[in-house]
Amino acid sequence: MKTVGLQSEDERAGRKAGTGSSAAPATAGEGHTRAAIVQLLLEEGPITATAIGTTLGLAPAGVRRHLDALINSGQARASRSAPWQQKGRGRPAKQYQLTAAGRGQLGHAYDDLAGAAIRQLGEIGGDQAITEFARKRARTIVAGIAPVEQHTPQQTEAKAEEIADAFTVAGFAASTRKVGTGVQICQHHCPVAHVAEEFPQLCEAELEAFRDLLGTHVQRLATIANGDCACTTHVPLLVIPITNKTSPETAAQPAAIRTNSGRSAE
Repeated sequence: MKTVGLQSEDERAGRKAGTGSSAAPATAGEGHTRAAIVQLLLEEGPITATAIGTTLGLAPAGVRRHLDALINSGQARASRSAPWQQKGRGRPAKQYQLTAAGRGQLGHAYDDLAGAAIRQLGEIGGDQAITEFARKRARTIVAGIAPVEQHTPQQTEAKAEEIADAFTVAGFAASTRKVGTGVQICQHHCPVAHVAEEFPQLCEAELEAFRDLLGTHVQRLATIANGDCACTTHVPLLVIPITNKTSPETAAQPAAIRTNSGRSAE
């Protein structure tokens, strides 16, 4: 097990005089120390505060302060040691371990796993298989939402809000806002952003789902996968229904910038 002994100034000052420590010299603040305690709870928990202090070279007061903070935030919990675990007489010592919420704060390899799975899917079924997977995923998110019945500004805006609510439930922290003659669907978080960087089909399928439910042109203005702070999709409230002359791909793209003066070429 890799142990980290990075203490803040107040923790180092709180050590008992003459007490040795195998911890490394401090090079960071309390955040580093908190992370070291969390790592120890992950690898060795349930573990006592005394054992944490001994391993990391921390004073008891410093350990208790960090453990109290973790418990108050719901990331750790304490329980009494079983009788057979107790050494010596007296009241059984408390043992600490991470909660499910605490483990959820740690890094995961989900993105790597998802990326590998989609790459394998592409090798087996080609790009079309990836596209169909992305479409099914998007349809699952908006399952239960019916297409807009009538193209009015009020109904279109209400449908956009309904879509945003569904994406919020799916972890996208979505909202809507009125901008000029349209409404924007803003996804402030993307739980698959790193995977979408490699597989833009995920973003394209979301846009396709928006278009199918709203029945109008939609324009993607920004995406988290491209480095923007949010995924923003513009929906016009003055609805221009999609016709057979307009391909879905064209309808889903941002409008091109026109530079001519309006005069016809001669």
